[in-house]
Amino acid sequence: MKLAINGGEKLRTAPFPAYNTIGVEEEEAALRVLRSGKLSTYLGTWHADFYGGPEVRALEAEWCEYFGVKHAISVNSATSGLYAAVGACGISPGDEIIVSAYTMSASATAALVYGAIPIFADIEEEYYCLDPRSIESKITPRTRAIIIVDIFGQPYDRDAVNAIAKKHNLYVIEDAAQAPGAMLGDKYAGTLGDIGVYSLNYHKHIHTGEGGIIVTDDDTLAEKLRLIRNHAEAVLSAKGITDKNDLINMVGFNYRMTEIEAAIAREQLKKLPALLEERLENTAYLNEKLSQIPCIKPTKIREGTKHAFYVHPLQFDAERAGMHRNSFIDAVKAELPPTLLREESTVLLSYGYVKPLYLQPLYQERIAFGKDGYPFNLSNVTYPKGLCPITEEMHFNRLVTHEFMRPGMTKNDMDDVVKAFEKVWENRSELLCD
Repeated sequence: MKLAINGGEKLRTAPFPAYNTIGVEEEEAALRVLRSGKLSTYLGTWHADFYGGPEVRALEAEWCEYFGVKHAISVNSATSGLYAAVGACGISPGDEIIVSAYTMSASATAALVYGAIPIFADIEEEYYCLDPRSIESKITPRTRAIIIVDIFGQPYDRDAVNAIAKKHNLYVIEDAAQAPGAMLGDKYAGTLGDIGVYSLNYHKHIHTGEGGIIVTDDDTLAEKLRLIRNHAEAVLSAKGITDKNDLINMVGFNYRMTEIEAAIAREQLKKLPALLEERLENTAYLNEKLSQIPCIKPTKIREGTKHAFYVHPLQFDAERAGMHRNSFIDAVKAELPPTLLREESTVLLSYGYVKPLYLQPLYQERIAFGKDGYPFNLSNVTYPKGLCPITEEMHFNRLVTHEFMRPGMTKNDMDDVVKAFEKVWENRSELLCD
């Protein structure tokens, strides 16, 4: 059977079903807000509405109850949440923050916003979160925090990382954008560090189009987060905040969530358990099926954790396949169609994830703010190729990610994905001849 990449017939042409969690409940919630006439009640001055309107406050209370945290602070994006978290931790220009190179860019640029220097640590070979041993090796007297990412939905190694943070008096900011509902023991991802950040971006587990939630059990951090969210500098005097130490990073922004977004998020949160369970069932099915292909290594899950599977990560064995990963995956993609509502993304199957962040021009040229390269000009840190060897090996050679385990995918849909992999494996000699 000739491979589609070589001109043969595609295994499937009908688009895969859309991942669309928006229903009547969200429509009614949005209409409720529209009919109220109050699309936002935030005021950027010290007032009863400084903390937002009824939908925002209800969402924050419900998020606290669901995730078992003391404080939830809604924001307009997880990126804003990360920025606010760095500010609340009192980070200063020239400080260093240990970050992952294998994640969305904001997990590292959050350091730059406050003039800190991102220090890239390497990832775990099996779980893809930051490796505690690499974190420890990157700590200097200038280190102030760790931004740890629950990448792909896998909770980080809390015991090891938090012990390092305690030893060196560091904050742990947990980027749980991809891991709502994931758990380590009896604690939810996002609640494992000092501050956690969730995403409500349109392609996350649950969404409001754009949006985010910050969580913490620390009263002082929570108040700073709320101030940074909403023009902090405008209310400090009214709140009686005049001590110099309390003024650090209290230049606020507008990171506020709207009432419509909050109302939609309240309905989405109710759906999270069922949506997550379907992801877990689908991933288990695909893990078992795809691991029968000799060159595919299934996902490994950290002991004692519940994964959330934002994507399904696999590893490719080039030696078994007799070819580079990219050639094999390109052939699989050629057999499959795009997904409804994500047509612009072509086939939701990738080799690697994102290019290691330190290889971006921003870090290679050490240019961020202004012509003199602030804040890189405060440091002699460089970002050479080879800085994080496991990250580079995974991205350029071994890691495979896909989204075919999303809720809405039927067994027949997933079987077509498996058949595409099988077809390429069985006819790989066509690729070896090229």
